Amino acid sequence: MTGLAEQRWVALFAAAVLALAASLVVLFVGEIMGQAPCNMCWFQRAFMFPLAIVLGIAAWRSDTGVWVYALPLALGGALVAAFHTFIYFGVIPEAIQPCTASGPSCSSTAMTILGGAPLPLLSFLVFAAIVACLLIAKRRTS
Repeated sequence: MTGLAEQRWVALFAAAVLALAASLVVLFVGEIMGQAPCNMCWFQRAFMFPLAIVLGIAAWRSDTGVWVYALPLALGGALVAAFHTFIYFGVIPEAIQPCTASGPSCSSTAMTILGGAPLPLLSFLVFAAIVACLLIAKRRTS
């Protein structure tokens, strides 16, 4: 592998590991710790779970062209996570919060892990890191 090809594969592998780790963490938080996910968390999972599979297969096959179909998933998840983060921090008014009708509130302490880190913000950061990795994997040789 050349230097750029190796960089692209490492970025792709890192994206796959991030997606798999995020998927396993939310399953642990929900199933083992017993924190029921809110509606917005379900939407984020809908973007993250397929990324774990798609990016894992792409890393195994060294398919750096995966960015074409993985990037829209990661960007969609990042948008939902950003919206959820704004709800958590109170930037979005309480009147339009989608999580209070059914399930836990987006702004409750149940939405934190590791001593106070908000799950919505962590989700956004993981999606942003996956987007960055995919953009590195997308780079062409010139």
